[in-house]
Amino acid sequence: MFIALVVALQFARADLDWTRATLSLYLHGPHGLALRTAYCVLAAAIAALAWAVYAQTRVDVRRGLPPALFCAAALGLATVAIGDSWLPRYHPVLAPLVHGLAAQTAFLCVSVAMLLQAWCFGRDPRWRDSARWAWWWAWLTFAGLWLHVLWRESPRGLGQKAVIAAVVVWLAAVACMLWRNVGKETPETSG
Repeated sequence: MFIALVVALQFARADLDWTRATLSLYLHGPHGLALRTAYCVLAAAIAALAWAVYAQTRVDVRRGLPPALFCAAALGLATVAIGDSWLPRYHPVLAPLVHGLAAQTAFLCVSVAMLLQAWCFGRDPRWRDSARWAWWWAWLTFAGLWLHVLWRESPRGLGQKAVIAAVVVWLAAVACMLWRNVGKETPETSG
């Protein structure tokens, strides 16, 4: 649903060049409240998914760092949405700093969490079938993030949206894998 909303906004906001305008610019103006709400819903979904995966991972291979990083990313994402609701009006000097730190926290934490979680998947028989795909997709996302950060002449909006799409696709795929793995318990996978 998040991707559908973002795609719809690309058509609804003719005032913004979708290849140059980062998603943050869509938080203000027409439909900004819908996107800020979607950010918060996505943040809650990221945190819930992180802990659900943690609970469905074999006890001897689960690690607390991936869900903690996912939750930090979710907090960063929600901070962007909530901060952009009122900070620009009441604290215009502070708003860009809070937005920048929260967005960078969200991107860095989610990409590192994806890598760590994919590594944990490879050590759990219930997740092993999907581990290779999750690992390489996480690396692709991580590389895409750093390409976006370091290649300053690139179309900023397109690069950022590509990284966001890669993250959301990874999360959606993991949610599908989790759904498939729920209740899949065998003697060799029980912790």
